[in-house]
Amino acid sequence: MTGRTTPLATPLAARRSGALPLLLALLAGCAALLGPAAGSSAAAEYRYWSFWKGGADGWSYQQVGPAGNVPADGAVDGWRFVLSQDGGQDTPRPSAAPDFAAICGGTAPADGRKRVAVVLDSGSAADAPKGEQPPAVRSACASVPSAANSAEVLAAVAAPLRYDSGAMLCAISGYPRAGCGEQAAAGADSAAAGGGPGGDGGPSVGLFAGVGAVLLLGAGAVWQARRRRTR
Repeated sequence: MTGRTTPLATPLAARRSGALPLLLALLAGCAALLGPAAGSSAAAEYRYWSFWKGGADGWSYQQVGPAGNVPADGAVDGWRFVLSQDGGQDTPRPSAAPDFAAICGGTAPADGRKRVAVVLDSGSAADAPKGEQPPAVRSACASVPSAANSAEVLAAVAAPLRYDSGAMLCAISGYPRAGCGEQAAAGADSAAAGGGPGGDGGPSVGLFAGVGAVLLLGAGAVWQARRRRTR
């Protein structure tokens, strides 16, 4: 058993010397320093065109992309440019109602073609990329071949469209001018608030240095207590 140190050796020595309260206080200080920083990272937000399906109950988030969706005659496709963490029902919906009769009521049906109402909502100024102003909400009625998918419906009423190399829809009617599903900037004050150079809100190098200094002080206190006890 000689030469082996049990896991309780350091706490027992600190307790006998009276240094345990000091050590615990220092460790609590470390936790206080790291705790807020560790939990300060916010979920990333992205700018993109969200895709919706209109119905009697309002808008529901589309679970497939426009190229994989083939709407029927009388359908309503909705598009909303958003700044959001991820897709789903919590994403802001198009602000206009999915009213097929109001949008396509003046377009007569034709053999071999279908009518699809399209609502385009470019979002708010808060959603817009820096330096851009979102166009006003508008709607249009697309008269397209019966087999057309939602990407073809959109192209019929909202050109020009812009896609990236992975076929992700980046711009409708030229908005936005640049970018494609990019992460929103964290903000210039992120680094000042304790984030790293990338503004991710994580603990800074200075914070870790401070914690290291606290731990060294704690170790020194225990060593001094042991030294006094053995004299």
